[in-house]
Amino acid sequence: MRRALEVAAGAGLDVPIGAVILGPDGAELAAAHNEREVTGDPTAHAELIALRRAAAGSIGWRLEACTLVVTVEPCTMCAGALVLARVGTVVFGAWEPKTGAAGSLWDVLRDRRLTHRPEVIGGVLAAESSALLRGFFEHYR
Repeated sequence: MRRALEVAAGAGLDVPIGAVILGPDGAELAAAHNEREVTGDPTAHAELIALRRAAAGSIGWRLEACTLVVTVEPCTMCAGALVLARVGTVVFGAWEPKTGAAGSLWDVLRDRRLTHRPEVIGGVLAAESSALLRGFFEHYR
């Protein structure tokens, strides 16, 4: 999670959310932060960019034995992509009661109707993740 926080801090004008994908051996496969403002792409969430980068590597798009670590609970778009990529474990920091899809507002990642359900671990370094977001929004309001 500390690495994801480090990545998030480099987001510049974007909301500071960082995501890191770890391979089966724990090695970092990909890292990304939000790039919506920079690219003008509403889908440029940290998780999606990290998924694309990891899938482009030698491991392929099926990330069953991989772990995604992200500073904020994934939204529905990102949760859906994590299920489709078959990510094995999702670890996140801050809970997101307005848009979270890993237990707050929705629980897409553990929906029994889906063919893949990753292990979900929430609230890891939640205070640090929340503080990063709070600082960003206080600065831009």
